Amino acid sequence: MKSKWSVGIEPRGFTWVYRGRLAVAERPGGSTAVHRRVRRDEELLWLQHQGFTRIISLLPMWPSAAAYEAHGMTSVHYGLRAGSSQRDVLAACYRDLAASGTSGQVTLLHGDDVSDRILGVVAGYLVWSGTVAVPPAIALIERLFRRSLGPEGRAMLSDLPEAPGEVPR
Repeated sequence: MKSKWSVGIEPRGFTWVYRGRLAVAERPGGSTAVHRRVRRDEELLWLQHQGFTRIISLLPMWPSAAAYEAHGMTSVHYGLRAGSSQRDVLAACYRDLAASGTSGQVTLLHGDDVSDRILGVVAGYLVWSGTVAVPPAIALIERLFRRSLGPEGRAMLSDLPEAPGEVPR
């Protein structure tokens, strides 16, 4: 009989955005201040058992690529920082999320924690992809994550990159 630990542990803040395609969670192993390698390995094991094949990191620094690959998952890093380059980083991230979904990959999007900023990125992706408009996206994210989208998350929606096929502004 297998123990419950043989399939790993669910990452903190884990939430499906599109069941079986895209989920959001805290960085495997915890945020920078409490990051633990053993916990990271247990959470990556759980993700592997759930069928995840790709990890997209929004951390400013990217220290865990080798650990993701050791668990059979491809990974990519979009260092999300405030400033003028944020729009370009979001555009690349959104294109990657769309391509990952189209190709059937099961993707985990993470930051250091499931912050207001990450929720804003997800809401922005829903708007960018044409799934919903801004006000319904905010309501959808608030219901999905069971918390309010604060000022930093809402600010992510104010200057979205151009969507595919969108006429330049």
